[in-house]
Amino acid sequence: MSWQTLDVAVQAGVATITLNRPDVRNAFNETTIAEITQVFGELGKDVALRAIVLAANGPAFCAGADLNWMKKMAGYTHEENRADAVQLADMLRTIYTCPKPVVAKIQGDCYAGGMGLVAACDISIAVETTYFCLSEVKLGLIPATISPYVIKAMGENAARRYFLTAERFSAQEAQRIGFVHSVVSADALDGAVADVVKALVSNSPHAVKEAKRLVQDVAGRPLSDALIADTAVRIADIRSSEEGKEGVRSFLEKRKPGWLG
Repeated sequence: MSWQTLDVAVQAGVATITLNRPDVRNAFNETTIAEITQVFGELGKDVALRAIVLAANGPAFCAGADLNWMKKMAGYTHEENRADAVQLADMLRTIYTCPKPVVAKIQGDCYAGGMGLVAACDISIAVETTYFCLSEVKLGLIPATISPYVIKAMGENAARRYFLTAERFSAQEAQRIGFVHSVVSADALDGAVADVVKALVSNSPHAVKEAKRLVQDVAGRPLSDALIADTAVRIADIRSSEEGKEGVRSFLEKRKPGWLG
């Protein structure tokens, strides 16, 4: 398909979705939101696909909302603002719930809504010179729509600081608070992402999908009889699945599992 704000490439079972508005630091507007929602929805259904990389062209990963889009929103009614926010929320949820593992490849600064994009991904790797910022309060706004994902990623304590101060913070600080998993040099970014993708595609596709859902469903739940019962059902289901049986057989027979070809 043809995309106005993205580049999308698929090779050897791995899709790379690249934000492609470098002239505005990959700030997103309603078109970007619609395209990201659509492409993640479509790729999530592709049985041949094993992983997705979310990347960006230019010096910045994402500067948040496009200024022209924000000017347009300034004249919206409350209902129009709500409808607009729902579209952004749907985009983030589509990334977060995508059945495929998603890796954020952060080559440059990441602000406001861009941090929501990263937080909705499963794994995030940033260049060491990257800066992050939740800048909304400087504009009289709050990071409401992205907050479920950003707070999950950085934790409540860090969110209390950075939601309120709108301070820029470094990639090293982002890693310290858990917002990103790895920080590397610019020269090492491609290799670091490739290593993670290689690990992902070496594993059982069905198990990776279910492991992603397991984290989302179990995180934050109280330890209860219902949770214990749920996890018991999940392991029973995966053990009796075709890939579960094949994985155990291949291990015992000291051979590669079928999903590796």
